Amino acid sequence: MREKLVEKGLLLVAFSAVAMIFLIAFFIFREGLPLMLKTGIHNFIASTRWQPSQGRFGILPMIIGSLEVTILAIAIGAVLGLSCAMFLAEFAPRWAVRILKPMIELLAGIPSVVYGFIGVVVLVPWIRTALGGPGFSVLASSIILGIMILPTVIAISLDALHAVPGSYKEGSLALGATRWQTLHRVLIPGARSGIIAAFILGMGRAVGETMAVIMVAGNALTLPVSVLQPVRTLTSNIALEMGYASGDHQAALFATGVVLFVIIVILNTIALLVTRRRQ
Repeated sequence: MREKLVEKGLLLVAFSAVAMIFLIAFFIFREGLPLMLKTGIHNFIASTRWQPSQGRFGILPMIIGSLEVTILAIAIGAVLGLSCAMFLAEFAPRWAVRILKPMIELLAGIPSVVYGFIGVVVLVPWIRTALGGPGFSVLASSIILGIMILPTVIAISLDALHAVPGSYKEGSLALGATRWQTLHRVLIPGARSGIIAAFILGMGRAVGETMAVIMVAGNALTLPVSVLQPVRTLTSNIALEMGYASGDHQAALFATGVVLFVIIVILNTIALLVTRRRQ
């Protein structure tokens, strides 16, 4: 009887997480979908004019800006994060692992506003001086987000590499392969699903980050045609205007949340499909 009760209790807890997702989705769709239908889904998504006071709600610049920032951040975080995980897993001496791993984990505990402050003080002036433009840009946001997702990518990728059976590595080395060949041809393919999961979680962090992006992106309502131009993301738009929005304006911000929710679902679905195909 006790085992049955524990089993049912754990099942209820597991379903509660799924129920929360459906409740969140129901809430934002209930608040935002009527406005999208009122203005037209195509006009809402494809229009470039965001003028709530005049009844114009076009979020195309913010969609493109969010995708640009997220893709560049994942490219930066994935390359640096996987490289660091590979080094810690196979090449780093034990004393270096004991120092580097806690420092990397410490990055996850730093508030996003601190990253944003460092970006404003250090990164933005450097971009303005070295590359041109105002400094507040897609590039600045991507670099900050790429650094912010490093702890997630490194930790999960490292665990995935360690989870590969030791016999795989020993067999490869016994056949004469070098350590790099073993890592490249045996360990990484064996840990591919975990590594892709790390990229998915990092992507979720990058898409949903708000405060740091607000501080370094510039928040301009224009289509970004260069990585050196200012940009406003979907999350930044909600955070900047929700405090004073009302009526259709508030509903438009909820509709922005609907679009953001759909984008995250699509990106996660694509990543999962790629993972299953690789498997």
